[in-house]
Amino acid sequence: MSQTILRRSEPCEPILVVNTTPLIDVMLVLLIMFIITIPAQTHIVAIDLPRPAPGIAVEETLDTLAIDAAGAARWNGILVGDAALAATLADAAGRAVQPEIHFVPATDARFERVDAVLAMAKRAGITRLGFVGNERYAASF
Repeated sequence: MSQTILRRSEPCEPILVVNTTPLIDVMLVLLIMFIITIPAQTHIVAIDLPRPAPGIAVEETLDTLAIDAAGAARWNGILVGDAALAATLADAAGRAVQPEIHFVPATDARFERVDAVLAMAKRAGITRLGFVGNERYAASF
């Protein structure tokens, strides 16, 4: 078995691998410095909202529109048909100050009926409609 012994007089092969660890360390330090020096962005849009004029009291009205399991509509607890409901919604939309309407469909009401009542409200021009009691549906999902 022959062994090769390197002598100082023999030339060595150059190492062609670049050590990238210092480069990565410097880049991480620069990145952290840039993150620290960038100011925090605040997304605030200043809007001057109109103030109500003193002495003018706006009376807010609240109406309830409920749909029961059978699909019957109740306006403030009073049973109404589709024609009367459409007329009532049109009357509410035509007021100077539109009332806030709380929409309360039963948990077992048919979706088609609920959708038809919502379409009636949209056709009438109702813009202040709120869904009340949505926490009842949390167990459904």
